[in-house]
Amino acid sequence: MKKTRLKTRQHGFTLIEIMIALVLGAFLIGGVLQIFLSSKQTYRMQDNLSRIQENGRFAMEFISRDVRGADYWGCLGGGSLSGNITNNLDPAGAGYDSVIDGFGQGIEGTNGAAGANLALDAPDSITLRGAYGGIAVMPPFGPQASANINVTAGNNLTQGEIVIVSDCSKGDIFQISNANPSTSGTVVHNTGNATSPGNKNANPATGCPSSGNKHCLSKIYRSDAQILKTQTVIYSIQNGASGQPALFKKVNGAPAVEMIEGIENMQILYGEDTDLPVDGTPNYYVPAGTVGLKMDQVISVRISLLAVSLEDNLTSQPVAYIYNYNGTPTTPTDRKLRRVFTSTIVLRNRL
Repeated sequence: MKKTRLKTRQHGFTLIEIMIALVLGAFLIGGVLQIFLSSKQTYRMQDNLSRIQENGRFAMEFISRDVRGADYWGCLGGGSLSGNITNNLDPAGAGYDSVIDGFGQGIEGTNGAAGANLALDAPDSITLRGAYGGIAVMPPFGPQASANINVTAGNNLTQGEIVIVSDCSKGDIFQISNANPSTSGTVVHNTGNATSPGNKNANPATGCPSSGNKHCLSKIYRSDAQILKTQTVIYSIQNGASGQPALFKKVNGAPAVEMIEGIENMQILYGEDTDLPVDGTPNYYVPAGTVGLKMDQVISVRISLLAVSLEDNLTSQPVAYIYNYNGTPTTPTDRKLRRVFTSTIVLRNRL
């Protein structure tokens, strides 16, 4: 008897099987997407946190370096602008800027418009003045205070540069008027020169000519003196090229340069030493413009920077932060990350 074997063949999937497969596939794809989105959000969070820390650290380092060097005028030391230094720049000269060319104080500041608390105040600004470098004065000296100053050649000085010549007792700020001070080794301080703002005869010393070009300094400087380049630096908060708030630095009247992006606010307190004699310790910290604050007695500043992430929607809801000095929290309207960097910096040249 012959046996017959039945053969079965697969002809396709049923509709129910297809629907089950689609549902399972959707769950798998959804899980993969969830993992991807979670990983991306974690990456965004960590990347922005790293940028905040980096921006805050660099911004504080830039400011701290210039604060520590403020009010340096060579052997004279700090706090000497009011009494021992003569400013020979011409206030009537073209392009004269009292902030840049006035050399009123080694450190000054502006206090931003007040808000509900310091966290909502407009950013402050700070102006730092001083000198750097040092080129020794060489013989022959004089024979009068209107004589040119001799230095070594190859000094990198240029015409129109504003410098200070000082020893341990006096100093004179003036603008170099000759065209080749670096190659000639001679520094000329004529009045009425073509560079802006030019020099004037601020404090003629005994023995200066009674007529002609009376370009007299306050004394004859000798081998214990040196020429230093002056510098006025202004730090402020402005909107940067990307539209984000940033730390800007302005040097000697040149256009302000964007230094660090993502710095949203800057609040500054000034520590004044009111003791007589001074003991090198601030008695209190107050904002610029406070009644009774004497900037020539400020020996330290307390700077607080608010760094903010460049990206928004990093958190599920706005995150409160404490920015002001009395510890009151502030809740923003966006979902950016913020971090506060605070440092107290000593003016080394006033101690």
